[in-house]
Amino acid sequence: MFLEFVYPLVRIFTPFNVFSYLTFRSAYAALTTLLICFMLGGRIIEALKKLEVRQSVRKDGPASHLSKSGTPTMGGIMIILSVLVSMILWMDLQSWKVWLVVGTFSAFGLIGFLDDYLKVSRKNSDGLPAWAKLALQFAVAIAVMLALYTFGGKEMQFLYIPFFKNPIVDMGILWVPFGVLLIVGESNAVNFSDGLDGLLAGLLILVFITLALLTYISGRTDYSAYLGIPYIPGAGELTVFCLAAVGACIGFLWFNSHPAEVFMGDTGSLSLGGVIATISLVIKKEVLILIIGGVFVLEIASVILQVLSFKLRKKRIFRMAPLHHHFEISGWAETKVVIRFWILGGLFAIIALSTLKIQ
Repeated sequence: MFLEFVYPLVRIFTPFNVFSYLTFRSAYAALTTLLICFMLGGRIIEALKKLEVRQSVRKDGPASHLSKSGTPTMGGIMIILSVLVSMILWMDLQSWKVWLVVGTFSAFGLIGFLDDYLKVSRKNSDGLPAWAKLALQFAVAIAVMLALYTFGGKEMQFLYIPFFKNPIVDMGILWVPFGVLLIVGESNAVNFSDGLDGLLAGLLILVFITLALLTYISGRTDYSAYLGIPYIPGAGELTVFCLAAVGACIGFLWFNSHPAEVFMGDTGSLSLGGVIATISLVIKKEVLILIIGGVFVLEIASVILQVLSFKLRKKRIFRMAPLHHHFEISGWAETKVVIRFWILGGLFAIIALSTLKIQ
């Protein structure tokens, strides 16, 4: 909005030229979401309490979590609201890539909202049936991939691997099902990582900072050429979204840090997971995102291995899945698990960024 309505006034007041700078708009998008969360967070939490939107805790989980029962959930509303407001104010809404990312973010947020609503209304941890939840996720993911395949150009179908400068294969139409699986998988991987106070919010901050750097570089012809990565026209505008998400996650973490005053719920985790995968597909980092979000990969892998092991061998590999619960039951304090997983997330981000020069 500022770019469209304020920047044209630069001929009258030259300092308005600052709105043309992507870095300025990205920084203030982050500040906007942060301030919105700070100003409205307490009111949103109070509203959730009055509406009896409270978390139901699994009885077969860690005993220390039973005290968390009744904590307000669906705090992801805070994140989605602040990011969408920030996008309206600071983003260039002329790009179809922007609308695709915002649409994915909103659609997965609605799926999560429906799941959370059913859990709250039934006063247990059973939300949408697994098949219905996956069906909705696949429907959105298919729509996203068809849009990318149709409007993204031939280059979108190329598959890039870290450490290799050139694409290794032209996937053609197979890129569509590949991307669908990535979006659905990443969305659920992020969802599985949400289980301890502050854990997911901290990890997402690291992931979105990394994506902000990658979108900015990918959207510039000079930087992308120097680093030997594909130049993606319009990708730089997604930096605004990424830093807005960083600000929102920091603002949410203020209330979600131990002991949590509110939980993100599927409303937040599904939306943020789905949009992470979508951004990675747009900037051709669909493989690198598995390194950037390495903790998410470990979390969902622990769930898959646990289920397969129990069905095939009638034995469990971990004391409890996802992985963070295994360490908690093993005796680690909740805050220790969270901080160590943050450290691990930071290491994955550094490794991912280092691949830009090792190719």
